[in-house]
Amino acid sequence: MFPGATAEREGADARGHESDRDGANFVVVGAPLDATTTFQPGTRFGPRRIRTFAESFDDYDRRTDQYFSDLDVTDHGDVRAWDDIEAYLEWLEGTLRDVVWDDAIPLMLGGEHTVSLAGARAAEPEVVVSLDAHLDLRDAYDGNPLSHAAVMRRILDDVDSVEELFVLGARTGSEAEWERAADDDVTVVAPEDVGDWSFADRLEGRDVYLSVDIDAADPAYAPGTGTMEPFGLEPRELRDVVRDVAPHATGFDVVEVNDRDDGQTASLAGKLVREFVFSNADGTGDA
Repeated sequence: MFPGATAEREGADARGHESDRDGANFVVVGAPLDATTTFQPGTRFGPRRIRTFAESFDDYDRRTDQYFSDLDVTDHGDVRAWDDIEAYLEWLEGTLRDVVWDDAIPLMLGGEHTVSLAGARAAEPEVVVSLDAHLDLRDAYDGNPLSHAAVMRRILDDVDSVEELFVLGARTGSEAEWERAADDDVTVVAPEDVGDWSFADRLEGRDVYLSVDIDAADPAYAPGTGTMEPFGLEPRELRDVVRDVAPHATGFDVVEVNDRDDGQTASLAGKLVREFVFSNADGTGDA
């Protein structure tokens, strides 16, 4: 269970049963999919590690003067993954959509980045903000359109509500991806520009889905991920983006954490979950 959250009743929603969330504002959902990870697998361990390495954090947040345990966060547990990606995403979407229909915000712990497609389908945002080293705008990777390397392309093409995509921290992609990123519905902000860049009023009055691929961080800070890419963001830069976007967000995920380090990556991911909750509940994006 995510520290400071309360557990859902055992079996709630996992087999279609009625949930018992008692009016939760936020619901943690683990999505340990590890089917298309490239280079270094292990995202199946991500949700467990994020929960574990969040245990040391204080309940109280001085910046917002809030206690995490007072903010009505429930942990649904993990939605067990299997190798039929399309079927799994459909099942996961149903779990997340139940959260949205309960007027709560899903906090999804990945798992590979492909799970964000289920998150966007469930939340039906107008805008997606992705913190990521990679564009993830391939039409397919190794012939698979549901690869983690194609997730933002699937969201743009298949989620009708999505009007615009922001990718912050991207520093690599294929030629075809950069060509797609040049279209009017995509904005890419390079790592060196993120600190001084602002959304201005581009999120005002719009539903936003925030996805954090942990490899947006420089691998010096987050080595426990599958496809490390140097020259990335510092943790404070990720934190500030999360704080800025959270008040506008109706869904959130942090993905691509694996078990190939001593917990640095999972610790950063868990801290970003908490920063999202505090900032969303507080209603301000002040960094």
